[in-house]
Amino acid sequence: MSLTSFEGDHEIDEETPFLPNQDPPDLKPTQTPLPTAQISILLTAWLAESILSHSISPYLNQLIRELPDVGGDARKVGYYTGTILSLHYAAVAATSFQWNRLSDHVGRKPVLLTCLVGITLSMLLFGLSRSFLALALSWCLQGAVGGHPGIVKSMTAELTDETNVAQGFSMLPMFRALGRVIGSLIGGVLSRPQDRWPHIFSHPFWADYPYFLPCLVASMFSCLSLIITGLYLEETLDSRSSEKLQLARPDSDTPQGDANDHSPSLDMTPLADDSDKPPPLRSVLTKPVVITVANYGTTALLNAVAMSYIPLVWSTPVEYGGLDLSPASIGLGLAVYGGIGGFFQFVFFSRFVSRFGLRRVFVFSIASCAMIYTLFPFENLVMARGGPNPVVWLLIILQMSSLCVFDMGYTALNVYVSSAAPNRRSLGAVCGLSHVVISVVSAVGPAAADWLFAFSLTHNVLGGKFAYIVFLGVVCVELGVSTKLPKNTWAHREE
Repeated sequence: MSLTSFEGDHEIDEETPFLPNQDPPDLKPTQTPLPTAQISILLTAWLAESILSHSISPYLNQLIRELPDVGGDARKVGYYTGTILSLHYAAVAATSFQWNRLSDHVGRKPVLLTCLVGITLSMLLFGLSRSFLALALSWCLQGAVGGHPGIVKSMTAELTDETNVAQGFSMLPMFRALGRVIGSLIGGVLSRPQDRWPHIFSHPFWADYPYFLPCLVASMFSCLSLIITGLYLEETLDSRSSEKLQLARPDSDTPQGDANDHSPSLDMTPLADDSDKPPPLRSVLTKPVVITVANYGTTALLNAVAMSYIPLVWSTPVEYGGLDLSPASIGLGLAVYGGIGGFFQFVFFSRFVSRFGLRRVFVFSIASCAMIYTLFPFENLVMARGGPNPVVWLLIILQMSSLCVFDMGYTALNVYVSSAAPNRRSLGAVCGLSHVVISVVSAVGPAAADWLFAFSLTHNVLGGKFAYIVFLGVVCVELGVSTKLPKNTWAHREE
């Protein structure tokens, strides 16, 4: 039974803190100017990774279909595509923590430069691959050396303080969306250039390697980021992080009570007085954390499957339940989604939360995911009866709009994760746990989903629509799990 009372005009329930914030307004700290030059350099690395990862989506399924291993059988493409994507995410899950751990010892900048070199070379190898094994190994290498997103976040945190950290991190989603736009256009427009511009790309090389050009152009962005980072990025670990760790450790060589204990760096690192030793996992697995991470895992599964099915279904021939769109059309659709999605998040998310509450926004975003899977059969039905027409494009626009709304669920979960931690010292462990769950789900989800899609087609289960029904069921399960979340954020009462 919920205990609710009223004090004046304010409603008080079991989630209301005992002691409201009574800090006088004149004690609010002045916002520190954001180091825009260094943040901008970090954003080039963030943008380059996003471009590379999204540039293969428009043409990957067609590339797989043209491999000798597949033999042109469009019904089997899902098996191979799912395997490649799962190996990539499995490599990310296995190595990303190690890269970030290494950066704690040797510095952020050397590891970031190493990762940029690795993703540049692996992208070029991907474009030169002519067998399924070569494609799988090169894209697996792309995931194994892709530890720089975590390093970019670490450096962003070290370049900011509690007064401007939100401003610094708010740029990451926008540049992720920009990378989706640029990468999708590169992959869609520049694939098979010998067919689009035969007079320019007449050399036999382009016929033998028809998807090398988008890989080459995408890798130029990471190469440019590598040069800018190497020349102008300053190391952040030695300047502030090492000082933070030194002040935090009781066995540090710095004498206790030294005048340096009152330096401004203490204000910029609110965790400086916490222990460097991570808390035990048992103390982190509280009820709020378990519920939040469970919602995070299911949401990540639905997102991974949706982003895998959209290019897969769009590229599949109409007789097999798809739309038979070209890589250029797929790339354009994904680019438009990336641009609108980033703008939608920036403009509407905070307004929706202020008006409806965090949980309602999250539940609505999950419900919109059902529309994504429901529209696939209708798109195919319209395409089979009349070919490309305004009705098909209207359904695609509705599907992409639903995906933009669904993306708000991720942003809402980031807020829940930050409030689910029992205390500040366990915040990193909770964030790390959520990222592990996302990596595992991203490794398993696309493979299982694409295999299920191929199984539905090859065995004609429910007319080839069995896969959609399965994930509509997952949406219903997640709607039930989401009811366990609080109305807004988790409230903790520390004694």
